[in-house]
Amino acid sequence: MQKTIARSIAVFFGAGLLKPAPGTWGSVAAVFTGWGLHSLGGTNLLAFGVVASFLIGWWATAVSTRGQDDHDPSEIVIDEVAGQWLALLPVSIGASHAGVAFGALWPGILVAFVAFRLFDITKPGPVGWADRRDDSLGVMLDDVIAGVLAAIAVMIGAAISHGIPAL
Repeated sequence: MQKTIARSIAVFFGAGLLKPAPGTWGSVAAVFTGWGLHSLGGTNLLAFGVVASFLIGWWATAVSTRGQDDHDPSEIVIDEVAGQWLALLPVSIGASHAGVAFGALWPGILVAFVAFRLFDITKPGPVGWADRRDDSLGVMLDDVIAGVLAAIAVMIGAAISHGIPAL
């Protein structure tokens, strides 16, 4: 039972079973579920989702890969969910601050998605370091770090788009 629940969470309820590019499908699912979290409870619920998906994902990944040679099979996408939700946090904050619907900031959503996928696939610097850990924590950490980098890209994009305030 525990392994079945862990597996369902690890593949984000089937998103990781879609082919090709299960990580991208996991990120797409994360964008829409993150949008839903924001709509239901604003930035606080999305931020809670980031933390919860990281902690539960770490557990689910460890349970799902126990006894396997591959510590990061492609169908495990809960890590993409945590990272993508993190990348969406600046969009959520911006929508809340401006008093507009999450979808009104679609350019930020697009930047969050593209930047996250870019950092997750290319694994620059600390993303690659975390990926090389070869354990369930590394599986989760590389995507969280990619999510932080993508969130920074979103904030830079917003600053360029809306003007950088004078210091």
